[in-house]
Amino acid sequence: MSRTRLGFSLLLLAALGWSDDEHGSEDSSHPKKKGPGHGPWSYADVAQWASMFPDCGGQMQSPINIDTSSTSVSLELQPVELAGYRLDPREQLRLENNGHTVVLELPSSLTIASGYPQEYRASQLHLHWGSPEGPGSEHTVDGRRYDGELHVVYYNPSYQSIKEAMRQPGGLAVLAAFLQVGPEDNEHYQPLLEQLPEVQEKGKKTTVDGFDIKGLLPTSLSRYYRYSGSLTTPPCYQTVNWTVFNQTVLLSQKQISLLETTLQGDHEELLQNNFRPTQSLHGRKVLASFQAALSPRQAPIPDGGAPPVTPAPDGNTESPDGAPGAGAGCVPCADAEQQLGFSLRTADVLAGLFGVLFAVTALALLIYVHKQRSQNQRLSPQAQGHLHGSHHRQEPGIDAVLVPGPGL
Repeated sequence: MSRTRLGFSLLLLAALGWSDDEHGSEDSSHPKKKGPGHGPWSYADVAQWASMFPDCGGQMQSPINIDTSSTSVSLELQPVELAGYRLDPREQLRLENNGHTVVLELPSSLTIASGYPQEYRASQLHLHWGSPEGPGSEHTVDGRRYDGELHVVYYNPSYQSIKEAMRQPGGLAVLAAFLQVGPEDNEHYQPLLEQLPEVQEKGKKTTVDGFDIKGLLPTSLSRYYRYSGSLTTPPCYQTVNWTVFNQTVLLSQKQISLLETTLQGDHEELLQNNFRPTQSLHGRKVLASFQAALSPRQAPIPDGGAPPVTPAPDGNTESPDGAPGAGAGCVPCADAEQQLGFSLRTADVLAGLFGVLFAVTALALLIYVHKQRSQNQRLSPQAQGHLHGSHHRQEPGIDAVLVPGPGL
């Protein structure tokens, strides 16, 4: 009887141990759990994820390569609107190094108020990055990987918790933004980045004073890509509505380097290249809230983000299957710069046409004046002869031709 009770107790403990992380496993691991759906994982053994976490081998996995020429414009995609993001500095947010990334917990008062069919509440945000040898975004655009990527994770409040929501279709939403090297420090990221030394070792935690979380995202939230996918880390549940913004967020080279060279993962090794290779679409559609188009290879960088630029074919691109490239600083896609260039070219053409028309009109006017003067010069002697000759006689019903002389 005692053996039966002992066996039942062990089974009960095992069942209780097989629980999911409260944050959707986008920011955690389970080093003591074994068996399908659990167990330790790392980016070094990404090819084996599916053997431990069956969902990782599904047909709706993330991240993906966004082929801008294959996206479909949807007029139903409205600008993303956020609420409650300017937090009081007295509010303390927990920051943690979980061995896979750095995670900042967010209050559920932060919501996506518009841009999705229903409201979503925030749970946490985290980052993905590369190393000094190459960029480290998870999603790619037209085969190009960017310096880093921000993920803000939300859950559908129709469910009692994120633990329940992450198992339901559409239960989660993630806002993703590409990080790109810019000319100066991004002040919005300083409250987060300056605390990285405090959580250098795996498992370390600290607190961050509340700040404007919205500042971490691009200034434009109306231009983005939308598709159905999964968590990009085990257990890879296929329940995420992804929004990948077109405009990048600029950080200085110093800030990007801080991400790449500060945190430690397993065995006190530097935490680098914490991104999953891109996954096959398997027929999924990628929608766009705007008309994506090819554009010039170079463009000036405005405040708060980078304009759309098509990367130069410099050999530093990455193949769509996820192999990392070495280039950085390119921008996802778009048509703003192309439209600007088209407008400038159109203005040049119109200016040229007006110039030609003006020249032709002036030439025609000069020719007309010259002919009139020549005709007047031929008529003047004859008219003078009619006026002063004694033999002149005016025909009835015909007026004499009068040529004005001096003083008239």
